[in-house]
Amino acid sequence: MFDKSTWIRLPRNVVVGHGVLDETVDAVAELHLTGRPLVVTSPTPREVAGDRVVEGFGKEGADPALTTVQEASFGEVERVIETAQAEEVGFLIGVGGGKVIDITKMAADELGKGFVSVPTAASHDGIVSGRGSVPEEDTRHSVAAEPPLAVVADTEILAEAPWRLTTAGCADIISNYTAVKDWQLAHRLKNVEYSEYAGALSQMTAEMLVENADSVKKGLEESAWVVVKALVSSGVAMSIAGSSRPASGAEHLFSHQLDRLVPGAALHGHQVGVGSIITEYLHSGETEWRKIRDALARIGAPTTADELGIDDETVIEALTTAHRIRDRYTILGDGVSEPAAREAARATGVI
Repeated sequence: MFDKSTWIRLPRNVVVGHGVLDETVDAVAELHLTGRPLVVTSPTPREVAGDRVVEGFGKEGADPALTTVQEASFGEVERVIETAQAEEVGFLIGVGGGKVIDITKMAADELGKGFVSVPTAASHDGIVSGRGSVPEEDTRHSVAAEPPLAVVADTEILAEAPWRLTTAGCADIISNYTAVKDWQLAHRLKNVEYSEYAGALSQMTAEMLVENADSVKKGLEESAWVVVKALVSSGVAMSIAGSSRPASGAEHLFSHQLDRLVPGAALHGHQVGVGSIITEYLHSGETEWRKIRDALARIGAPTTADELGIDDETVIEALTTAHRIRDRYTILGDGVSEPAAREAARATGVI
């Protein structure tokens, strides 16, 4: 008897392009959400876009509430929840980078209210995914949350964001290469459920960025267009899979371990990019890892420990202990020995 079923949650409206910030009210209106909105932002994104979003809803008589977060923490998630309850809002709009988007997403999920994503930087695929990530002491927690009902990504604003944030978003997508390979490996060796559709979409998204790496250049709005489309596709792949598997493998475990060992040393996307170089070497030896490294180099993302600002020994420690982060089978298996980790890092030029 066939009894398999799935529930795929996807954004209903995705608006991408030049000047689309001014279409936020229209994009939300089509969702038929009720009540006043709470706009969650942070200082710089507020100046760039947050105040304009508040003004847009104000002109429509929606009486929007506004709160500004200062840091990524569970304390801020709780504060946003309390603000939403005190202001009696009907839905939440996150206007900002990864920190703001994740906090708003997690607060909306806890409240059981709709969430709209308005990114001001294309730094990672959290702008559209059903996952939230918040640091706590020396670790980072990744939790399930509802994906946004709508995404409004203004490429004019994204193109003006710090370039390192855009290259981090690119690297995050390119790392899907190894994430999918780890997922396939877990399927073969551990009988982990695998979605051909989600895996293919994630891999195609990574390939799109690798093939277009030369066209991703600082200050070009077209580059923001390419990157944000890839981030949306990656987020959709995770929604289809019902997990972060299409975009999170050993390279993400490596990054999470770096966050524990040297918190704040480098951007998440840059860390997973470098992690992907090494884990691709572990998967395929002397071939495919060069393609990942070269694509990262062409967009100006780090490819070495030195460029990350992390010392060699910390990279080795992260590689040999990353498998302990969570119960997710990857190419790291039950642990990589110190000599094997050092050989992989040296062979790829990471150290």
